[in-house]
Parts: sequence; C-alpha cells; structure tokens
Amino acid sequence: MRSIFSFTLSEMREYLVEHGCAKFAADQVYQWLYKHHEIDIDKWTNISKKIKEHFRENISFKLPEVVFHIQSTDGTRKFLLELDDGNTVETVAIPAQGRLTQCISSQVGCAMGCLFCNTGTMGFIRHLTVAEVVGQYMAVTKWVRENGDDPEIRISNLVYMGQGEPLHNFDNMLQATKVFMEEKGLAIGGRKITLSTSGLVPQIKKLNDFPAVNLAVSLHSTFDEKRSQLMPVNDKWGLTKLFEALNSLELREFRFITYEYLLIADFNDRPEDIAGLCRLLDTKSSKINLIPYNEFPGSPYKRPDDEKIEWFKNQLLKKGHVCTTRASKGSDIMAACGQLKSKEDKKNRGDESL
Repeated sequence: MRSIFSFTLSEMREYLVEHGCAKFAADQVYQWLYKHHEIDIDKWTNISKKIKEHFRENISFKLPEVVFHIQSTDGTRKFLLELDDGNTVETVAIPAQGRLTQCISSQVGCAMGCLFCNTGTMGFIRHLTVAEVVGQYMAVTKWVRENGDDPEIRISNLVYMGQGEPLHNFDNMLQATKVFMEEKGLAIGGRKITLSTSGLVPQIKKLNDFPAVNLAVSLHSTFDEKRSQLMPVNDKWGLTKLFEALNSLELREFRFITYEYLLIADFNDRPEDIAGLCRLLDTKSSKINLIPYNEFPGSPYKRPDDEKIEWFKNQLLKKGHVCTTRASKGSDIMAACGQLKSKEDKKNRGDESL
C-alpha cells in the first residue's frame, strides 16, 4: 500500500486523474496534509466521498512511530523513530532564535564509514523511502505540537545531516525535497534547506538537476592522505575530482558552498591546515563552517580546546574567508553532529525517554 507522504503534488494530480477523480482535488489534499497537518480524512470537509473511500482502501497514512525522545539542556530534542519494517532512525529538532531546525536522516546506517561519525559504525542497512524522509518531518511536527507549549509550532529549516549520505539516496531525497518545497504544501524555501554530502562525485555532478537548496560539503582536510584517513570516500574520489565536480555546478540560489570542517585536536588544526584551506577555497563563493569534534564512545579523536578553536577561526577570518563555528547542540544526549546512531536494543530505550 502506497504512503500518502510519498506523492509529490504532480504525482498526486496524475494519480487522482488515473483513478477517475478531479485533478484539482490533489491541491486540496496537499493543503490538508501539509498546511493544516491533518491526516484524519474524515475531517477533510472539501474532499469527495469517492476520494476518501479510495484512500481508505489503497493509501497508507501511517507515520514513523516516535519510540522515544530525549531533551538536551539546550532545548535540542532527539527522536528515535521506528519504521514499518522495525528499523529505526534518529532525527533531531534544534531550536534557535526565530527558527526550529530539523536534522533529517536519509538512510538506516551509512555506507561511507567515516571514522569520526557514530552512524558509520552501523554500516549500511538501507535507503529511506520518500515517505520515510517526509514522515520524519510530519511525525516530529505532530509530536511537538501535541506535547509542547505551542500547538501551531512549525519546523522552519531542514538540514540533511542526520544518519546516512543524502546523495547516496539521490532520487528519494530529490523527491522528498520537492514535497518539502511545494508552495501548496509545506512551502519550505530552498534557502532554508541544506543538503550535506561527504563527496560522492558522480552525484554531485547531478546536483544541477536538484531543487535549488543550500549545499554543504564535508571537507575536514585539504590533504588527500589525511582526508582519506577520516573519510574512505576520498580514496575513490580525492580532492582533485571533488573540486572538479563542485566547480562544474551552477551556484544559482546556492550563492556559495559551505565547507564543513571538523576540527580535531592535533590532526587538522595546524598552521599548514589553514594554508591548505586558503589555497583550495575561493573567498567569494565559499563559506567555512568549523565544527569542533563531538566525541562518542570509542571515538579515536579528541576535541581541540576552545582557545585553539578560536585561533583557527581568527586566522581564516584574517585571510578574508567567511568562517563560522557551529555551536554544538545536543551533545549531552548524543544528538550533535556525528553522534547519531539507531538504537538496536529496544529493551534499553526506556533509560533515555522522558
């Protein structure tokens, strides 16, 4: 049975016409789902009985189940969602002034095997479907509206930085992005969506066909030998191939490319690393986002001290680069960058629920 959350608007229009229904009803269905966040079709007052009966018999409205959630001292909430097949993924809601950002997962596990990432220890299990990607947004929105102080709260920003490599699941992430951006639905603008990649060169070359969203590239070193130590993907597509692909992109609304740079103590926080960034990145089309390393149990690396982080940032600013340091949110609940991992033992979930 196909999920209602798997349809783009154009697909919904085609589907209804194929089943003898009015094309315009697709716009109304989208508004009920994504404007009003109403999945009880009995409350869809302007939808025909014929469509409702067809949906009841042929279309699933089931969302991923919130198995548990945990809240950080900084307000960040991490959710464990269970999918139809029993697999689980984590997604994170991050509050900030004037916005609420959700960190979306694209896969169960990840095939990239990056040594700094807790998800990478899982290995790759499977891609998430379009409905499961969109379902993360819908399930978390439903939960925070029902359990928070604001029944109309809206997740305003999305970052594809949860579990998995988004470009490894290219087609499903593309379709889900169309759902997120549809003006008659959620209407999340492209400037409020960020796609992150570890550097899958063949997929990067296809990004000109992707909706115009922000692009973030996990760089982490400007030296092939060191980058390969952190990211096995660099063995196949090294820095030369990566930047050839990036330079082939039409920036359009991207405006610039953000380069994520994980700062690891005594590994990539040296003067020669600053020189490498200045050599490789253009000051006009690049933004550097420094991410102090978030440790996890068994991780082989350490976070630099605050003084070293500030020094590294200031050196780049002096060279004319746009450079920011990402505030670590949710690290106390293992919800920060690189810390997500599906829970496999359901018996232990109660220890982390509130």
